[in-house]
This record gives sequence, C-alpha cells and structure tokens, in this order.
Amino acid sequence: MHVTHDPAAAPADEIGFADFLRVDIRIGTIVAAEPFPEARKPSLKLCIDFGEVVGIRKSSAQIAALYEPGELVGRQVAAVVNFPPRQIGKALSEVLTLGFADTEGRVVLFSPDYPVPNGARLF
Repeated sequence: MHVTHDPAAAPADEIGFADFLRVDIRIGTIVAAEPFPEARKPSLKLCIDFGEVVGIRKSSAQIAALYEPGELVGRQVAAVVNFPPRQIGKALSEVLTLGFADTEGRVVLFSPDYPVPNGARLF
C-alpha cells in the first residue's frame, strides 16, 4: 500500500469498520527525545509512555524540521502501537508516531486538544 502526503490525493480504498478497529491508535506522553542524525530524513528518537498496559515504546519520527527534542518532553502524541517493530538505521522503532504534512512537507504531530490518560485508545 502506498501512503501519500499529498492533500489533493484521492481518498484511500474503502475499508470495513472491523478493519479500522484492528489499528490500535493510542495516546502517549513523550518522556525522552533526542536527535537522530543518522536518519535519511530529519528525525528524532522518542520514548513515549503509553501507560501501564502498553508501557514505554520507542519511535523514530520524521519531525526534526519543526521540533526540538527539549520542547517535546511532556507532550502527548498519538501513535499506532500494534505494527511490528521496524529497524530505522541503528534504531528500532516500536510504534508509528502520527502526524500530518504541512504545506512544505514538514510533519506536524497529531495530539489531543486536552490531556487524556496515557494509553487511551482512539475510537
């Protein structure tokens, strides 16, 4: 499946609600962030706390164009927590941190307007 960052692209193929429910998207709080200069695109390595059930997971996120590591600690973000881990260079990414491309193609993080419990699931 090809994922596009083009806002003018046609919507993806229709899926059933049961398929949507298989994607486990949860809120977590960033507890650590550091530069990831070895990545091909400007990225940061994140440690995200998804609460007691999911725990702390690592993520490589292509967000370095807009975010500094120090400003991210304590911020809540959304991530897919049930994809298999991916090796990104020398880092293992255990979750897919979610964001949207701005008009210049930089990734803007997706997060709730109000605090919610770590581990809360999107529905």
